[in-house]
Amino acid sequence: MEVTHTFSEFQISPEIIKAIEDMGFEEPTPIQLSAIPAILAGSDVTGQAQTGTGKTAAFAIPAIEIIDQKNRETQVIVLSPTRELTIQTAEEFARLTHYQKKITILPIYGGQHIERQLKGLQRGVQIVVGTPGRVLDHLRRGTLKLQGVKMVILDEGDQMLDMGFREDIETILDHTPKDRQTTLFSATMPRPILAISKKYQNNPIMVEVPHKTLTVPQIEQQYLELRNRDKMEILSRLLDIHDPNLTLIFCNTKKAVDLLTTQLQNRGYITEGLHGDMKQQQRDRVMAQFRNGNIDVLIATDVAARGIDVDDVELVINYDVPQDVEYYVHRIGRTARAGREGRAITFVGPKEIYKLRSIQKYANIQITRIPMPTVEDVKQIRLQNLTESIKETLETGKLEKYTTIIEQMMMEDYTSLEIAGALLKREMESKPEPEEIKTYSSDDSRGRFDRSDRSDRGSSRPPRQFDRDTEQGMKRLHIGLGRDRGIRPKDIVGAIANETRIDGNSIGAISIFGSYSYVEVDESVADQVIDRMKGKSIGGVNLSDGVSIGYATPSNSDGPKKYKKEFKRESSKGNFQRKKSYRH
Repeated sequence: MEVTHTFSEFQISPEIIKAIEDMGFEEPTPIQLSAIPAILAGSDVTGQAQTGTGKTAAFAIPAIEIIDQKNRETQVIVLSPTRELTIQTAEEFARLTHYQKKITILPIYGGQHIERQLKGLQRGVQIVVGTPGRVLDHLRRGTLKLQGVKMVILDEGDQMLDMGFREDIETILDHTPKDRQTTLFSATMPRPILAISKKYQNNPIMVEVPHKTLTVPQIEQQYLELRNRDKMEILSRLLDIHDPNLTLIFCNTKKAVDLLTTQLQNRGYITEGLHGDMKQQQRDRVMAQFRNGNIDVLIATDVAARGIDVDDVELVINYDVPQDVEYYVHRIGRTARAGREGRAITFVGPKEIYKLRSIQKYANIQITRIPMPTVEDVKQIRLQNLTESIKETLETGKLEKYTTIIEQMMMEDYTSLEIAGALLKREMESKPEPEEIKTYSSDDSRGRFDRSDRSDRGSSRPPRQFDRDTEQGMKRLHIGLGRDRGIRPKDIVGAIANETRIDGNSIGAISIFGSYSYVEVDESVADQVIDRMKGKSIGGVNLSDGVSIGYATPSNSDGPKKYKKEFKRESSKGNFQRKKSYRH
């Protein structure tokens, strides 16, 4: 049985453990397991690891541990080959130091106004992440002092040498104390890298994580380049277009699994999540339902998915690019079992193309880029599925009582062709319309960090079965906004999740009517949601004096009769139910 490790096994501070838990990661990657203890012990480390293995946390966690928070001097310097990697590395440090507010981090790179960097350095920065050229520029200006540096980290060493930074790197290292700790990470170990290691490291410990070659040729591997905020809509389109028997979706964190599960359930898909925080009994129940086909879509983390052995998985979707190359291999191997064909689609964000290239290079595979499925693609497949269903019904026969009604309508001067067209139109328009999204070009956000893309909050279609009583442990809240103000379920989920920071799993059923809406939330956070949402906005509409949020009562919903009447009207329009999708 495979042993599962945890970050608590390392000798690291509770603040970092808590930050890692907030980030949602379940276990260390192989490079983290090997490198973190060695670096924490004070050894110089040379690690052979490529981008996409979790190596940033492998050096960031022990680097944070050596910081003297009372000392404003620069104590850790990280050299990166590009500004994009510099920004991403600084962001990783920021997430890991979330509960250590006195630790300061500054990315410095070309293309950014140097005045901003000068102000940051003047205030004192304990961790500097920078490109060699800009770091050397600050050294020559005298605006960056390295006499207090305890640790130097050379990230993507071979790439920095390929870009001609060797002389700059050596000059920077010569400005640091001789007794510093030096950590070097490189995807390959050419002679110049080994020469730098020999010259500037002291008996380094070699850490290498071998990677396996992918040998599953029958799997069709594809990727989509898209913004994070568009993931939910594109995922829905893929599920509708491919209509797989069973789908397995992978997320990198437990929080992402919970949020995506809620979002897909809100869109009416028969979905459950699986991750390490769930009790074994609950995990067994979910897996049994997935094997039996009672669940169409299973969303899982890498750790939770290790026990998944289901032959009928037709589609694997990497909702997040995996943290490690081997994770990719393990993920897509969940499809194409027992000689069947399978398909794997990976969602790749603007800043993740380099991770995908690493996966292709080190697993020796080709992943084909495919165009974004359009609204017309979804409509076309729906029409195709509907026509196939009609043909099956025609072959079955027993249409007499229905043809009698058609004949009666024809007596009112309608042709059979007009009646059939009207029925098709009604059926097609009863389905929720796919959302329009902007097409993405990788040039749109090159070098930029768009915080609005961090997560896709909520969904656009309401969940099934809103006529049931409120679930046990949940409280129904009333919001004085509805369809007449353009409010959608994704607006409500997004606003609550963003403003209150509660777990997505704590948000339940949502129903939207003409002038008001209902949302169910876990009773333990209901008061918190009401309190924190006051004065905030949902879908661009402020919750002010004229718009309230509070517990649902007969008085704020115009009584149960109106509720049932309005629900009946909405459900008749197809707004509250997605049938088990276009199956034949």
